[in-house]
Amino acid sequence: MKKLLVPIIVLALIAFAIFKWGVGINNTIIEKEGKSVAQWANVESAYQRRADLIPNLVNTVKGYAEHEKSTLEAVIKARAEATKTTINAGELTPEKMAAFQKAQEGLSGALSRLLVSVERYPDLKANQNFLELQSQLEGTENRINTERNRFNKMAGDYNIYIAKFPINLVANFINKKALSLFKSAQGSDKAPKVEF
Repeated sequence: MKKLLVPIIVLALIAFAIFKWGVGINNTIIEKEGKSVAQWANVESAYQRRADLIPNLVNTVKGYAEHEKSTLEAVIKARAEATKTTINAGELTPEKMAAFQKAQEGLSGALSRLLVSVERYPDLKANQNFLELQSQLEGTENRINTERNRFNKMAGDYNIYIAKFPINLVANFINKKALSLFKSAQGSDKAPKVEF
């Protein structure tokens, strides 16, 4: 009986050590994923701030630039598209991330066209309300970039962690997948052509 007890105790200790190792890895995965998901909320918050600024900007421009109606409508439409395209933080698949980025890029492009068209209106460019909104929008764009970069770093760290062996065995067992990252807009690797 004593001869049988020693191997059972050794096997129990090995099983307990493996269990503790797995629990430790599981907890680290959950922590890294949780931090990435929380950072995703910061990204969404920055995009929401931009979406909230747009109606005020459009209304300010509307009073000065009546014949820019199509540009204003494009901004409003792009804002609607961007705000309806959302992703649950737990479902950051490449397809959903691409759709989200496409909607946000559409809004960025419409805003750029609006701000370029404003150059034709000296009174509007001197309007304090417009200048303040434009400044807030620029600050928000910087904030969006910062939050996206932070998300990419945290999600990248998480992705690397769950891909390493033997951690990937635990990650696969608990069904944890890599998070999609933000990528640059198509064509942004080429310098814009500037003509005078």
